[in-house]
Amino acid sequence: MRKQPNKIQMDDKYRICLGSILSKEEREQLSSFRVSRQEDGKIILDPLVEIPARDHWIYKNPEVLASLMRGIEDAKSGRIIDVDIDFSQFLDEDKNHVQD
Repeated sequence: MRKQPNKIQMDDKYRICLGSILSKEEREQLSSFRVSRQEDGKIILDPLVEIPARDHWIYKNPEVLASLMRGIEDAKSGRIIDVDIDFSQFLDEDKNHVQD
């Protein structure tokens, strides 16, 4: 784990920079933060990652998400089958199909 600075200064416009405490991966993946303030005055930043609306259905369906994750693991492990099928015939069917 990276060493965290003890203090971050606000600039003249009362902004803070989180770049010094976020890893490169976090800076690339995080899109925003949920901000909350506790009764004792402590400010909590909860990192958020946004996904495109067209992909949201995957995360709403546990079976689909599990299947997708299994497929990714299979591909990583080399458990794939090369099929000799031309899938271009299905392109026109899916062109206007958007999953909700």
